[in-house]
Amino acid sequence: MRRYLLAALRGQPPRVTIETDRGTMALELYATEAPLTVAAFLSLVDRRYFDGSRWHRVVPNFVVQDGDPRGDGWGGPGFVLRDEVNPIRYDTGTMGMALSGPDTGGSQFFITHAAQPHLDGVYTVFGRLVSGLNVLGAIAQGDRIRSIHR
Repeated sequence: MRRYLLAALRGQPPRVTIETDRGTMALELYATEAPLTVAAFLSLVDRRYFDGSRWHRVVPNFVVQDGDPRGDGWGGPGFVLRDEVNPIRYDTGTMGMALSGPDTGGSQFFITHAAQPHLDGVYTVFGRLVSGLNVLGAIAQGDRIRSIHR
């Protein structure tokens, strides 16, 4: 976790690229605002945990969601994270940690299609889309993440 935080403090927030069936998206991660969440996510990325998974939840004008190895919304990595709720707002392209209750995040994440003020202060924001908004809008339920990498 330390190396992710040090990179963020040097003015270089970690970034990931998501290669999907519909194209490529790039995201910047908020290591200073959500250090545990970002460290866990990058650890899963390094283990290629998300590669080949399917977007199991797609709600137009709301979110796309992935990170569940089972594909039914109930799978996870075998650990849970403490919530790191922060003041960043859910605007278009915001990346958040999916939850089933307090302190239940793990691997499932979502990216918002549009501003979602009802999520502000409830779900951990840990990144934002920096390119690929057209790809985000094209993702359909069941589409695949080919890979996520740095």
